[in-house]
Amino acid sequence: MDVYLGLGSNLGDRVAHLRAGIAALGEAGTVRAQSPVYESAPMYITDQPAFLNMAVLLETALTLPALLAICKEAEQRAGRDQGPGAVRNGPRPLDCDILLALAAPRPAAPTAAIRLATPALTVPHPRLHERAFVLLPLCDLAPTLIDPRFGMTICELARGVQDQALQKLGDLADL
Repeated sequence: MDVYLGLGSNLGDRVAHLRAGIAALGEAGTVRAQSPVYESAPMYITDQPAFLNMAVLLETALTLPALLAICKEAEQRAGRDQGPGAVRNGPRPLDCDILLALAAPRPAAPTAAIRLATPALTVPHPRLHERAFVLLPLCDLAPTLIDPRFGMTICELARGVQDQALQKLGDLADL
């Protein structure tokens, strides 16, 4: 299965946290591609440091819940507070979100998109379409990828969030 994930960091050594997130994903499968890294202002809770964000394509044989467990473990190893007092959308050293998943490798028909809705995980990510910090890196990585909920490519969806300022910093290997 091909899975697109979003990685973000706004605490500590943000670049090192992104690299650690990618290393953790390597335990779950093969990282096939990485987007450039962007810097973005925080959403929802704006009184916190800027984020570094990127997207990753992972080929994995794991189930989505098993992959989510690896993401949560990577976040915890980076120092993310996941306790009951943690602030949703607050500052975090690492954020790893499953964005979209395809049952067949790309290029695939929109019908190959996997949909999942559990209390712990919803795929496609429910707020993917409203976040430039997710859509622009994903557009760089897979411009023809279609969000099955809207029948639009990721790049078409990105046009709807052009008012959200992002700065492309370059490839993670160069930072």
